[in-house]
Amino acid sequence: MEIIKKQTGAAFTLKKGQKLKVVDPQGEQVSDMVLFNAEDTREKISSGKTLDFEENILITKGNFLWSNRSRKMMEILEDTNGRNDFLLAPCSPETFQIMYNNPEYHPSCFENLYTNLEKFNIQPDDVPTAFNIFMNVQFAADGKLSVEPPLSKAGDYVLFEAQMDLIVALTACSAEDSNGGSFKPIHYEIF
Repeated sequence: MEIIKKQTGAAFTLKKGQKLKVVDPQGEQVSDMVLFNAEDTREKISSGKTLDFEENILITKGNFLWSNRSRKMMEILEDTNGRNDFLLAPCSPETFQIMYNNPEYHPSCFENLYTNLEKFNIQPDDVPTAFNIFMNVQFAADGKLSVEPPLSKAGDYVLFEAQMDLIVALTACSAEDSNGGSFKPIHYEIF
């Protein structure tokens, strides 16, 4: 089991057919995940295509994560928590300035994604909207969004299967509101 320390990230390759298990070891911790085609990184995970083809905003067991080229990238085989988000972008330094009114430096998922993806020659502008594992975004009848503490309990996990050779980046999310006010690690394992 690999450990992503709180407010950090990791990036690695995953071969077609391999499985990736992302675990919330302590509960109430979000993990942002982005995917790129290992053969052509211009092909990447797409929130819009996934929501279109899966015809749902709540992506969980039995759903696929799709690319900007309308191809399946991952299948979700198991999801013990069942609540993930694919609407909101990774937190960035600007997120903390604009939404948290915090002018000081703050670790962010966006920075943790692109710095870990640098070894694959993926630039900051290439980072798409992440699949936010365990993130609890609620939406009211009028469309208003709110970010609530994750519903995940210690040991909850999501098991994915790669549908193509991938570059994967994961974080242990750095936004207070997304994680119930505290920061914890994320674990992952490749089968």
